[in-house]
Amino acid sequence: MAAPRSVTASATTFALCGVVGSGNLEILVRPGDDVGVCDVTVKTSARGFGEIWHAVLAEFAGDNPAGGTRILINDMGATPAVVSLRLGQALMEYLGDSQ
Repeated sequence: MAAPRSVTASATTFALCGVVGSGNLEILVRPGDDVGVCDVTVKTSARGFGEIWHAVLAEFAGDNPAGGTRILINDMGATPAVVSLRLGQALMEYLGDSQ
């Protein structure tokens, strides 16, 4: 997914946020290969929610300086609101005090 703005990571090389539990998800943010791209991988057992995932992730990438990151998501049935919350938390932790 193209991201209009790139990040400058803190000294931390990754950030982990959330838990793998019912109705929640775990997100790992680490450096990506291209400063203009936010590469996202979603692992979920929930089927039929591809359009919703795409909408939530596109909004996140458009609203945040997520370029230059690789985001791995392990989902356990989180709602879009929880996904957005955890994405924001993980990116803030990844950025540290640099933003």
